[in-house]
Amino acid sequence: MADIIQLLPDAIANQIAAGEVIQRPASVVKELMENAIDAGGTHIKLIVKDAGKTLLQVIDNGCGMSETDARLSFERHATSKIRKAQDLFAIRTMGFRGEALASIAAVAQVEMRTRKANSELGVKLNIEGSEIKSQEACQCAPGTSISVRNLFFNIPARRNFLKSNSVEMRHINDEFQRIALANPDLHFSLHHNNNEVYHLPPGNLRQRIVGLFGSNANKKLVPVKEETDILKLDGYVGKPEFAKRTRGEQFLFVNKRFIKSSYLSHAVMGAYEEMLTKDTYPLYIIFLDIDPEHIDINVHPTKQEIKFDDERLVYNYLKVAIRHALGQHSITPMLDFDQDVNFGSFTPGATPTQSDRPEGSNSQSKVGGSFQPKEKSPTEKLAASNLKHWEKLYDGLGKSTAPNEEPATVNSTPLTIESQWSEQGQGNESSEKPLKSSKQPFQIHNTYIVSHIKSGFLLIDQQAAHERILYERYLDSLSKQQAISQKELFPKTIQVAPADVPVLEEMIPMVNQLGFDIQDFGNNSFVIHGVPANLNPGKDEQKLIESLIEQYKRNVDMKLGLTENIARSLAKSASIKRGQRLTPTEMQELIDKLFACQVPYKSPSGRHCFLTYELDELEKRFKV
Repeated sequence: MADIIQLLPDAIANQIAAGEVIQRPASVVKELMENAIDAGGTHIKLIVKDAGKTLLQVIDNGCGMSETDARLSFERHATSKIRKAQDLFAIRTMGFRGEALASIAAVAQVEMRTRKANSELGVKLNIEGSEIKSQEACQCAPGTSISVRNLFFNIPARRNFLKSNSVEMRHINDEFQRIALANPDLHFSLHHNNNEVYHLPPGNLRQRIVGLFGSNANKKLVPVKEETDILKLDGYVGKPEFAKRTRGEQFLFVNKRFIKSSYLSHAVMGAYEEMLTKDTYPLYIIFLDIDPEHIDINVHPTKQEIKFDDERLVYNYLKVAIRHALGQHSITPMLDFDQDVNFGSFTPGATPTQSDRPEGSNSQSKVGGSFQPKEKSPTEKLAASNLKHWEKLYDGLGKSTAPNEEPATVNSTPLTIESQWSEQGQGNESSEKPLKSSKQPFQIHNTYIVSHIKSGFLLIDQQAAHERILYERYLDSLSKQQAISQKELFPKTIQVAPADVPVLEEMIPMVNQLGFDIQDFGNNSFVIHGVPANLNPGKDEQKLIESLIEQYKRNVDMKLGLTENIARSLAKSASIKRGQRLTPTEMQELIDKLFACQVPYKSPSGRHCFLTYELDELEKRFKV
């Protein structure tokens, strides 16, 4: 019988290796930029075309390579980083496997130009599918320039798996940000389709954070710095009130290498215990410096997973250090005594609006305005702060009343709104629609609305319901292009993170059809001249736009159409939130508008807008 086992050709072996190392254009960016840093480059330029599908080019002013080194660098397992097995446990460089360039050259058309500083001429290499097409001397600046064109040109199946340009560019931005954050002392720039996205001169870490995430990031930062004999910790964490509902600004580095660790991320979140609202994520950029002997980075080809000698010790140290930093800067939960303590939902840093306060309250009834700090207990403070707000409720309690007589009630005449279906005949009534009656809806936990129906009651999720209402309204406005804009008396300028500028520019034409009037002002700034007339008053335009961008980027992965994505994103961003107090009139109006929707049952994201509870079901549950 003939032998059936044989060695694979180098070209096929390299393509198999590339499947692990080079997963998308962002993987090429990571490998090339890390090589530029290891080469001692202080000025690194990244040029991208068509989100890396057409061109990825990294230019550095590092040490450069000789003719022999340039050719050898594209061989598998060729590296200058390690010499013996023991070196794996003392790694300080970003790369060490010697697989990156060979993998890239196996699936793309690569051109390298490189020259050492003491050489008069450099060398130019052209490689296509692991095959060297040409090698010649050339004139070039000291350092190295590598151009990668037509990624996966020889593997159509892999190229077809690439996402849209916006998604791939987002991954490239992520890799660029991680490397730029880890090396604030180096100069970086990113150009996409001939537009400069980032220009980051050398500086300190805070300056680099502001350069990447915009000037608004500066006010969110709390410094963290601790040092022991085992490890050093340095960086910044975000204030709880600026936490977002989407991930993306969480960075953990070990010896300047970005890592992913759900275990250590849990430690960071544990440090924010009782400071964050549900499903929100704070910004953090943490650097751990530890002896390489105590870690193993040779775990995964992407080198983003690390094993520690004592992971529990690192966990506890990280959690305590961040908690201590937040405590030093007085970042602790603050109680708002204007909120209903039984049903209120606390949001760190939030300022109650007029509708959040009891009737008769004013802006001077905040904590610290009307009571003395020497009071002994929170209960006494609560009573003193809220007494004047509720005097009407207790008017007459001290007056003489018959023993069996009910105390006088305030506002005994309920305020209701005529439901839109109230004029229809009884034959059109549904058991899932609230009754036209004198019974007002009411809130529980400032999150859910209870409304009577004939057979029982409805429990309505106020945020999901409002999202459905806004979503259908925005879809209708986009189809008819008849939205009404409320012009701002004084136009407002907002700052956007550089990576989000292309996203907002893509959205502006559609967003303006919804009633906004937003114009690009240059230098990562936009001017808001108008907002939709039906937008809830008191909305912070900066936060609204930031939230809109985040929702839009999340929905891109769902392959939604542009119109649906914009409508869904803005509905999510502009809707009333859980924990927001509503008046009975506002609650009834929300109910009426919900059941006027074409699909009132679920929010755009698929969450139930309401649940129905039958009286028969309740009766059964009370039986023994």
